[in-house]
Amino acid sequence: HQLSVPIALSNTHLMIGAGALVGLFGILIAVLCLMYGALWFQAWMSSANIRMMSLIGMSLRQVDARVIVRAKIMAVQAGIGTEQETGITTRRLEAHYLAGGNVPNVVRAIIAAHRADLNLQFDQATAIDLAGRDVLDAVQTSVNPKVIDCPDPTKSLKNTLSAIAKNGVELKVRTRVTVRTNLDR
Repeated sequence: HQLSVPIALSNTHLMIGAGALVGLFGILIAVLCLMYGALWFQAWMSSANIRMMSLIGMSLRQVDARVIVRAKIMAVQAGIGTEQETGITTRRLEAHYLAGGNVPNVVRAIIAAHRADLNLQFDQATAIDLAGRDVLDAVQTSVNPKVIDCPDPTKSLKNTLSAIAKNGVELKVRTRVTVRTNLDR
């Protein structure tokens, strides 16, 4: 009878420890659901194919998960193709974010290029963005060329550009330049 008392106490301690462990696990799950549940549900309802573990990993890597989820939803809802066709995966969006790129702008540019039937790949768009150019503006300029007046009548008081040659002849010029972006270069 003396041996049964310590065994009963250790079973009680074991049950309390297991209950505490289950309670802590439940609290952890509840906190994760509160932090990422709405974002994950939004991605799931939009067929954006983003896992809960990816959202948790994003916060550990200091990536704003909302930016990535919204960009992925934007791409899926625009119907620009599957991840295999376009290369727009969650990992690659995260990598571009971590490199200092403007993820929503890149996705908008790819969508605009797709709508205009231009061939703009994800790698090309991210390269343009990381080079310091506005990739969305480049796509828009490729579709609708910009017309630039020299001198600009809204910024200059003069109507023309002028120069005087060595022989004293003055040349007055007003020009209009059309600029179209070549996305391949």
